[in-house]
Amino acid sequence: MRVFRSLKAARKGGFCYSEPMITFITGNAGKYNEAVAVLGSIELSQQKLHLPEVQGLDPREVLRAKLLAAKAEGVAPCIVEDSSLTLSCLNDQLPGPFIKWFEDALGIQGLYELTKKYEDDRAIVHTHIGYLDEAGEMHLFDAKISGRIVLPRGDKDFGYGPIFLPDGSDKTFGEMERAEKQEISSRAMAFRALRDFLLAGS
Repeated sequence: MRVFRSLKAARKGGFCYSEPMITFITGNAGKYNEAVAVLGSIELSQQKLHLPEVQGLDPREVLRAKLLAAKAEGVAPCIVEDSSLTLSCLNDQLPGPFIKWFEDALGIQGLYELTKKYEDDRAIVHTHIGYLDEAGEMHLFDAKISGRIVLPRGDKDFGYGPIFLPDGSDKTFGEMERAEKQEISSRAMAFRALRDFLLAGS
């Protein structure tokens, strides 16, 4: 597990974030609830907004395009997020940002069977978060976690959670309670980096 951006720690002593509410642009209630749990005193609203999906393997370019579209719509401050899954058997490139389409086409059982066919079950979950501040400046945060693809287990997580077994754990994300998942998930780590950035700058 590794967070790829070093940020100042949040201020201590019961400090609360008092800036304007931030809009998390997502239609995924699970992602929104995870973000709320991590961000704590930082007020967050959810809005489903159809933003352009740039077709490319670089999640940072995908996020920048979404933030530019949100800026054009006058939605700021706001957050967009992309969590991608890459498989070792597909050169650590795919599905990547296209995981949603792979899930629709193959299902998570099909993704498992793909890794079994290639006899290589290694995988990486990589979360990128883009934050557009009130001044229109973009800030990017990311974190990743390695693991294996296994037979679907558990129903407590969405997407590919039931087939992703993080290194060092005997539970898939699908078998973990939310608090347990948030200790190690790449999404939680990336949102903690965003939280520290916001609190340190308030």
